[in-house]
Amino acid sequence: MERYRAATGVVRDLFRYSPAFRSGVVILLILLVLAALAVFSPYDPSDVHVVPMNRPPSAQFPFGTTSLGQDVFWLTTFAIRNSLLVAGLAVLIGRSIGVVLGSLAGYLGGVTDRVLSSLADSFIVIPRLPLLMLIAFILKGTLTLPELALLLGLLDWAWPSKRYRAQILSLREEEFTQTATFAGMGTLRIILQEHLPFVIPFLLADAVSGFLYAIGMEVTLSILGLSNLQIPTIGTMIYWATYYQVLLTRQLWWLAAPVAAAVLLVVALYYLSTSLGEYLDPRTRLARLAPRQAGA
Repeated sequence: MERYRAATGVVRDLFRYSPAFRSGVVILLILLVLAALAVFSPYDPSDVHVVPMNRPPSAQFPFGTTSLGQDVFWLTTFAIRNSLLVAGLAVLIGRSIGVVLGSLAGYLGGVTDRVLSSLADSFIVIPRLPLLMLIAFILKGTLTLPELALLLGLLDWAWPSKRYRAQILSLREEEFTQTATFAGMGTLRIILQEHLPFVIPFLLADAVSGFLYAIGMEVTLSILGLSNLQIPTIGTMIYWATYYQVLLTRQLWWLAAPVAAAVLLVVALYYLSTSLGEYLDPRTRLARLAPRQAGA
C-alpha cells in the first residue's frame, strides 16, 4: 500500500514542479469537457439537414454549419469523444498486454522470457501503418469504434512490453523481491504488489505515447477514407470537410474545428509526455530533491 501511495505522489510532484504538465492537464480537461457536452447535443450525429447549410460562425452556431446541414460545434463534441474513446480503449488493450507479458518475461526468465521476447520482436518488425491500411481496406466502412480500438491495441503492445521487462529484470534482483519470495508469495502477487507500483510512472509515460499513436492512426485512416465515415471522429470530420472542398469554397470553419481539436490534443499529450520524461530522468529527480534536502 505504501508503494501505491508513493506512486500517486508522482502526479502531485508533477503538478508542483512542472508547468508543462499543468498546461497539458488544463488543455486535456477542456477537450474532455467538450467531449462530455456531446451528451447534451440536441441533434443525433448521423442527422443531416437539421440546421441551415454553410453558415459561418455566429451567436446561434458558434462553430458554423456544414454543407450537410450539421452544427459544427455539436459535431465536434461527438468527434472528440469518439476519438478519445478509440485512443483510450487502444491504450488500455495494448498496455495491458504489454504489462502482463513484459512482467512475466522479466520475472520468470528462462524459456518463458525467450518465447515472450521473440513474440514481442515479431510484432515490433511488423509495419503497422501498411498493415492497418490493408485491414481497414478489406473491412472498409464496417469497422466499429471498439473494433478499431482493438486493432490498434493489438499492434501497440510490443515496444512497451520490452520496457516493462527491463524494469522487472532490475526489480527482480532487489532485496524486497527476495524477501517476498522467501515469504511464500506467488509470482502474480509479487508482480502486482511489489513490482507494479514501480512500473506505474513508466506506464503513464507509455500511455501518453499510446494515445498519440492511436489518435494519429485514427486520423490517418479516416482521411484516407478507410474507416467508418458515418461515425464522427476528428479524422472523419477532416475527411468530409476536404470532400466538400471547404478550402475552395472558403468554409474554413468546418475544417478549423477538427484540426484545432487535433492540434490541442497533440500539444496536451506532448506536454504530458515531456513532463513525465523529465520526471523519470534521474538528473532532474536529483535537482528536485536538492531543495528538500537543503530544507531538512
